[in-house]
Amino acid sequence: MAQHRVCQEQDDCARKVTLSTMRLRVLPPALLQDPRVESLNLDRNKLKHVPGISKLGNLRKLILSKNEIADFPEEIQSLVHLEKLELNQNQIRVIPEGIFSHLPRLKHLRLNNNRLSALPKDLATCSSSLQYLNMSNNLFRAVPQSVLELVSLQELYVQNNALRQLPRELFKGRPLKMFKAHGNPLREPPSEVCAGGIQQILSYFSQLQNCQVEEDRRVKTMFLGASLAGKSTICKSLKQRQVVLVSEEERTVGIEISEFHIQDFTFLFWDFAGQLEYYVTHHVFITPQALVILVINFQKYQLNNDIFRELVGFWINNLFMRVPNSVVLPVGTHTDCCTEEEVEEKKQDIMSKIQAMLEERRANLTHFINNLESSEESEFYVDQWDRLKEMESCTLTILNLVPINCTDYWDIKKLETTILEHVKNEEIFPNVIRVLPPVYKEVEAAIVDIVQSEETAEYGMMDLNHLLSEITHREHLSHLGTELFQDILRYLHRIGLIIWYEEIKQLESTVFLRPAFLITMFKILVRYHLVQQLESISVDLLVGEHATIRDQSNWVWTFKSKAMLCQRAMRALVKHQLYSEGMRDIFEEMVGHKAKKGKLFSLLEHFEICLEVRNTKDLNPGAREFVPGKRWETTQDCGEAYYLFPTYLNQSEEVSERWGGDHPEDLHIRAYFSPEIPEGFFQRMKEEIKTCGTCGHRFQTELLLPKVPSDVEVPQPPPPAHYYVTSYGTTTFGPSSIHINRQSILDK
Repeated sequence: MAQHRVCQEQDDCARKVTLSTMRLRVLPPALLQDPRVESLNLDRNKLKHVPGISKLGNLRKLILSKNEIADFPEEIQSLVHLEKLELNQNQIRVIPEGIFSHLPRLKHLRLNNNRLSALPKDLATCSSSLQYLNMSNNLFRAVPQSVLELVSLQELYVQNNALRQLPRELFKGRPLKMFKAHGNPLREPPSEVCAGGIQQILSYFSQLQNCQVEEDRRVKTMFLGASLAGKSTICKSLKQRQVVLVSEEERTVGIEISEFHIQDFTFLFWDFAGQLEYYVTHHVFITPQALVILVINFQKYQLNNDIFRELVGFWINNLFMRVPNSVVLPVGTHTDCCTEEEVEEKKQDIMSKIQAMLEERRANLTHFINNLESSEESEFYVDQWDRLKEMESCTLTILNLVPINCTDYWDIKKLETTILEHVKNEEIFPNVIRVLPPVYKEVEAAIVDIVQSEETAEYGMMDLNHLLSEITHREHLSHLGTELFQDILRYLHRIGLIIWYEEIKQLESTVFLRPAFLITMFKILVRYHLVQQLESISVDLLVGEHATIRDQSNWVWTFKSKAMLCQRAMRALVKHQLYSEGMRDIFEEMVGHKAKKGKLFSLLEHFEICLEVRNTKDLNPGAREFVPGKRWETTQDCGEAYYLFPTYLNQSEEVSERWGGDHPEDLHIRAYFSPEIPEGFFQRMKEEIKTCGTCGHRFQTELLLPKVPSDVEVPQPPPPAHYYVTSYGTTTFGPSSIHINRQSILDK
């Protein structure tokens, strides 16, 4: 029995061969001499060709992904028993005819991440067998006819191609259960419909059959740039078709949203404030395929790297990280303060430096991807590899800079003409035109009516189901279903009319009908002079949050020393603002309480504007060593949650004292470790020279917090003063401390 089991295991091993990540450039001869092999995994090697593969006539599964194959291996046609074939992540441009007609049992085919723009006609011969097809991340401009004939398909993936239209017959007569198409410039159906799933796509086509088709031409246009660059002047001059100079006193605070028409195109202008306190929240509102007009003050611009980083590089980097599929039109203003030679010189300098940024990013991504692929343990980096490949496929389109004099209407007119030319260019804006059923416009009109109604609160925040109920009260929209309504909301979110963060669990049932309200909320916590705001919180508000003036002083100290705010401090700040603006009815909904996070906190965390930590005490350098595989005792819940604001770290006293000044040889990354770190973490960081696991570079490291106790003096809380006595908690009179419990004062 034992001998039989051993033989059986040996036979199973012979049938299933894995040669993954072996850096193979040719197939081992011994492999090709074993006809018993039924499963062969050759992924993540260096293969360009696979001669002799036809000898493995019993193969049922063949994986050749992540190699260097450019020419489709024609010998595969001899593998007549093949059921699963994976050739993804190679460099294949063409698949010859006559391959798939010899593979009658093929059920699973992966061709994603190649350079294909067409598929052979004989793929249709697999109609009765093929159930899975992945052709994402290629160059398809249309769904191949052979795919439309695959009537047994259950899963189809076409993401990140150049598809503009999906044929309705693709969704008829086949048991399709999974379909993904995001990352395509789709006009029909729009990507917002595809995000709703197969049933919504079918519903969309059904609506088109029963009504008059409408083409929608709308562009979400975002004006970004430093303060007083001229964003509002350009925005208002374009809209009013005359020069409208905006003074410093009239500059934008938060966001101003308006509508502008050029010919048959509608632009939704989002004019962002340029003050530094708003920078960190801009990415919350920018959506893919938006037109970003980056306004640069040529009068302030100088030909050096520091000014470039401040006025241009910062914005380009932010778009790279947050919205890499945007289209950016740089506009140079205040040209009347420069000579023609200076204008041209500054234009060339900006464009060349932006181009260098693009090239550096591409080179870095390629370098990182190659390092992961060549890693001996590349299977551990699959998620990172996928993310890097996704980033590689995203393109930030930078248009040619337009210099203008904002006081000259002919220059404003020139900018208008340039914008229109770019928007009409289908290579730049392939999905600016969308084919929509009339119900989209009807729902939009209903939402506009609701927003303008006196019954709608000033903040314009509404429950999704309540909004649907309000809309379906209209007779012509009484048939509107939830799924279709959500499709329309996705579309209105993308063009900038409303805000709906369906991807955030705590906000999926909330629609912001007035997007500018969110900026009002953000600037309560992300602003200049936040310390003064903390100090100005009234005693009444403190009492309402069960806090004392001593607590308030500690809030100020914690923020100044650690860039952190506790939940009560944030509640008090928000309450102060909302109550003063007559919005006390939404206070609890926005900030929540200890047991449940409010909508504002969920939004801030989702976009990484702040990060929750549960312990604000110093790290313990003497903690016992963390051993992988053994149980790690997590930090005990210390009660009240604290929120770290990375944008304030440069102003943090503790960071400044621990880190010191910047030096040219420093690695320009600051990592602030929250106290929730495996015990012994710093004991394992004993090397002064570290090697980057991604790029292999060696560099000197310096920990933000020390590995051993140091003599650095920790900032102390402010000296105690005379504080008010409340009916709870702990308070202080000079050097004495008393505890107040149930109206009974006891010495402590």
